[in-house]
Amino acid sequence: MNELIGITKALSDRTRVRALMSVQDGELCLCQIIQLLGLSPSTVSKHMNVLQQARLVERRKEGRWHFYRLAAGEGSLAAKHALNWIVAELRSEATIVADAKKIRKLRKQDLDELSACYRA
Repeated sequence: MNELIGITKALSDRTRVRALMSVQDGELCLCQIIQLLGLSPSTVSKHMNVLQQARLVERRKEGRWHFYRLAAGEGSLAAKHALNWIVAELRSEATIVADAKKIRKLRKQDLDELSACYRA
């Protein structure tokens, strides 16, 4: 039951659902997700941690970069079902479609340039 509660908690926030859907077509750097959502780095990091704890996304670190993608492989069966449902239900939703257009532009930008404003 705890697993189900974690998944539903993760999916109960519009921003987290947008963040989850942002990686439906492939891995994104945290800085790209920050730009997409227009929120502070710490807020986006917290949202991504909730998604990761629910086993809906996976994170890998490469140097100073943190990359997120939909959970695959050893993810839980409940998380896989939830991912399939969310992607199928929201793929054509207006906000998600608009986000996808922004993501295509963000993928073309240099990560150093994207993250420059977050470094002290």
